[in-house]
Amino acid sequence: MTKWEILSLGGSLVCPQKIDIKFIKKFKSFISRWIRRGKRFIIFVGGGNLAREYQKRAKEIGILKNEDLDWMGIFATWLNALFLKSFFGKLAFERVIRDPREKIKSNKKLIFCGGWKPGWSTDFDAVLMAKNLGLKRVINLSNIDFVFDKDPKRFEDAKPLEKISFDEFLKITGKKWIPGANLPFDPMAIKLAKKEKMKIFILNGRNFENLEKLFKGQKFIGTIIH
Repeated sequence: MTKWEILSLGGSLVCPQKIDIKFIKKFKSFISRWIRRGKRFIIFVGGGNLAREYQKRAKEIGILKNEDLDWMGIFATWLNALFLKSFFGKLAFERVIRDPREKIKSNKKLIFCGGWKPGWSTDFDAVLMAKNLGLKRVINLSNIDFVFDKDPKRFEDAKPLEKISFDEFLKITGKKWIPGANLPFDPMAIKLAKKEKMKIFILNGRNFENLEKLFKGQKFIGTIIH
C-alpha cells in the first residue's frame, strides 16, 4: 500500500482571520483528487488566528503561564481539525486524532489530527507521527513561498532560501518554542527531524499547482530543510 503523506497544514490557511471556506473547498478538491490517484494523507491542522486571538486576550488579562496558553492553542487545533474532518465527510477517518503515537486501524485514506501536548506545535506532532510510521519527510503548508534568511517584513534585503540545514534554520528562529509563535516551522519539530534524518518541505499551501509538482517529483517553489 502507498505510504502516508504527512502534511502540517498551517492554521494561517484555515483560519487567517476567520474560517476561509474558499481555501478549504479548493483544498478538499485537491486532496480528494490525489486520494483517487492512490495517495493517503495524515493532516495535522494548526490553530491559526483562532488560537492567537485567545492567547492574545489571555495575556491582556494576565494569563501568562505558557502551559495554559499552549492548551488554548491546542483546543483551537482540535476545532479546526474537526471542521475539516466534517467538511471532508465520509472520505475522512471518523474522529480527530489527538495523540500522534496512536496506532490507527482503518482503511480510510485521510486522517485529520490536532495538537497533543503543551511545549510544541502541531509541526512537532507531525514529525513525531512521521517517525512512528518510519517516514522521512513532512510537508508544511503555510502562507509563505520560502523560508527567508531574516524576517522579510522587517528587512527589504531578506533572501529566500531554497535549501537550508537544520542548524542554520535554528539560528534564524531560535531553539525554543513560544506559544503562538509565528515561525516557518516549530524549532522543537526541527530538532526531532534532525535527529531522525528527515527532510522538511515548506511550501505556500495556496499554490496547489506547486504542491502538485512536489507530489510528482518535479521542481517546485519552496524550501527544503535537511
